[in-house]
Amino acid sequence: DRVSTLLCLSQDSCYNMMQCVAAGHQIVALANLRPAENTDELDSYMFQTVGHHAIDLYADAMDLPLYRRTIKGASVDIGRVYTKCEGDEVEDLYHLLKLVKEQEGVKGVSVGAILSDYQRVRVEDVCKRLNLQPLAYLWRRNQEALLREMISLDIQAMIIKVAAFGLDPDKHLGKTLDQMEPYLLELSKKCGVHICGEGGEYETFTLDCPLFKKKIVVDSSDVIIHSADAFAPVAYLRFLKLHLENKASTPFQISCSFS
Repeated sequence: DRVSTLLCLSQDSCYNMMQCVAAGHQIVALANLRPAENTDELDSYMFQTVGHHAIDLYADAMDLPLYRRTIKGASVDIGRVYTKCEGDEVEDLYHLLKLVKEQEGVKGVSVGAILSDYQRVRVEDVCKRLNLQPLAYLWRRNQEALLREMISLDIQAMIIKVAAFGLDPDKHLGKTLDQMEPYLLELSKKCGVHICGEGGEYETFTLDCPLFKKKIVVDSSDVIIHSADAFAPVAYLRFLKLHLENKASTPFQISCSFS
């Protein structure tokens, strides 16, 4: 089946695409929701927006069309069950995926959700209205095993936002997940931090994965302090300059992992 990807820049989004391909699906388009112009980070219950300035590089790296829509709504209906609600950011997702379906004839949507029922319920609602199949191969996977798996399969992702006790902007922003894995395991045992960042503890930007035809290189960036909390400061990287580099062409092979 032809599949579009709900792209949020992170390692789980890319790894779920890999699982889709391994299951016989074809990724034909990327879809992304961005904040309004001159905004880096949006307080959204649904979408990662930090790092969105570099999203065009994903389309170039994968040689796929990219569909984007500006987020106009907000988190209006935050209940456990979502009901179509005018002015909610979920409706921005609906209109974006509706466009992708019309233009590309997709039958499914790759979704990198791991733990959030809030996001799952809303994506499923949109897919049901559009008669699309949500494909979430990472759903409820053990996060420790999942992080180890993603790293071992050459997903190279860097931390671009921190928002949890134990994560220091000066020490941890810009570090790759393979560099952070031992510390994240320790932090999870001591403080209950979600190893894959599913509690909002951190967000990532994927630099390379087996589906990329080119890899992304960060040349320069700034650290932006969003909230200077003494115990859990919130900060993110603002990219200033990036470029793509060619990489050796290797066949992508992976066995599917289901739970």
